[in-house]
Amino acid sequence: MDIRSGKTYPSCSLSNFAPHPFEIDGVECNSMEGFLQSLKFKNPDMQVEVCKLVGYAAKQKGRNKKNWDGALWWRGEEIDRFAPEYQELLDRAYEALSKNNKFRKALLATGNAVLTHSIGRRKQSDTILTKNEFCERLMWLRAKVKSENG
Repeated sequence: MDIRSGKTYPSCSLSNFAPHPFEIDGVECNSMEGFLQSLKFKNPDMQVEVCKLVGYAAKQKGRNKKNWDGALWWRGEEIDRFAPEYQELLDRAYEALSKNNKFRKALLATGNAVLTHSIGRRKQSDTILTKNEFCERLMWLRAKVKSENG
């Protein structure tokens, strides 16, 4: 199943563009895209504002930060895009997102389908979230949600 905002349900609902509010480290996020794009901003106040954005608006806000050098930021702390700490932050963010009931319902609606992201990039140096980082987390969360639901 190709996860993309322009696809039908449940694919569109699992896109980072989908409006699924969640909280991480006391910061309210209205979409995963808002959270991800906020990481490009050093200023914590700007991050909070970007976290409120959804979908294309979030993507556009981060677009002017396109030529980043691998350094990302969360709550005033620099995080190396290529370090294990970044992967841990992504895990925590997706775990927080998985508490959103609409997101959980969409995850379960995928059944046992292999989740893909045809428009995603493969190289970490080209994106803040590769297609593998994205899809592997979705499938990990789906298994976790299934086990929690018994």
